[in-house]
Amino acid sequence: MLLGLALVAAFTAALLPVRDSVTGATPALALVAPGIVVAFRWGRMAAAATAVAAALALDVVFLQPYGRLTIHLVDDVVALVAFVAVAMTVATLVALATDRRRAAEMRAEEVVALSREREHMRDEQARLASEKITLEQAEDARRALLRSVSHDLRTPLAAIRAITSDLRAGADYDEQTRDDLLDVVGDEAERLDRLVANLLGLSRIEADALVVDPQAVDLDELCTDRVRRLSRLLRDVSVVVDLAPGLPLVDADYTLVDQVITNLLENATRHTPPQGKVRIAARVVGDRVEVAVEDEGPGVPGVERDAIFEPFRTGSTPQPSTGVGLAICRAIVEAHGGTITVGDASSGGARFAFTLPVHRPSRAGPPELTTATTRPAVAG
Repeated sequence: MLLGLALVAAFTAALLPVRDSVTGATPALALVAPGIVVAFRWGRMAAAATAVAAALALDVVFLQPYGRLTIHLVDDVVALVAFVAVAMTVATLVALATDRRRAAEMRAEEVVALSREREHMRDEQARLASEKITLEQAEDARRALLRSVSHDLRTPLAAIRAITSDLRAGADYDEQTRDDLLDVVGDEAERLDRLVANLLGLSRIEADALVVDPQAVDLDELCTDRVRRLSRLLRDVSVVVDLAPGLPLVDADYTLVDQVITNLLENATRHTPPQGKVRIAARVVGDRVEVAVEDEGPGVPGVERDAIFEPFRTGSTPQPSTGVGLAICRAIVEAHGGTITVGDASSGGARFAFTLPVHRPSRAGPPELTTATTRPAVAG
């Protein structure tokens, strides 16, 4: 209303100098404008007040006698009534159009808000569905772990318990039989140790806590020592160690690579028939050293070659396995910046091959040999 009065005053002051040279229609038409402006922004009430003020200004300033609110003739009454009616009509129409525009804008904003809310709900549903799938996969993995671990733990524990119970009860065994039974206990204890090591390794991998401590490692020494220490596990197969002469050192974590070779040898032994052959080889490929373990088993079908590196995936072979060892192998090799693959061996079985970077001597220190005659000490 204040703005309407100000506009009426401004229009009146602008037209005052020329009121004697124009007809009464000119100020009447001009004073309609303040009502339109106010109606466009503030609605009909403010426009009505502005129209009344404009009518008073028209009568007092532009209709003779000037300076007094007087109405003498019928023409003046008709003119004022027509002016107020026109001003109110125009202001009302503008106000209605403005109200409709605002209502349309509000509806558009509501539509946009609802669209955003619906999009947010879709995103939330997708997130919940993804979390559900993740939880289901975790539950499946937990069940698979419990099934495989319970089997792999109970089998050696049952053998150890039965043998120790017989020996404790003073069973009458000859010396050779006692030695064989103790060998079985040792084998099963080592099997349990490997299982526990794999489970601990898997837990570190899943917790992103796998730490690689690279050092110069002699694969010749490592592979030979690993085959020697797994002699009881490998006693039913023939192991061929075929390492290229002058094999360079590699940058690797000795303990972790030892675990990779152990898992691959155990896997090869599990699938190789008795008196079959297991081959471990190493050669230089570019700036890396490739280590391969081959068996004479049934091999790995092409459709399963990616899946067997996933945790708790054991493939279609009937041999019992936790499905953990190969997953750990892949995680360890990739942590070293290498790759691990499975293919067909020349004997028809499976060939697991992984790569490690060749050791580069530091320029700051003394020159190092490309091969080593000693290896780091490993507990166990």
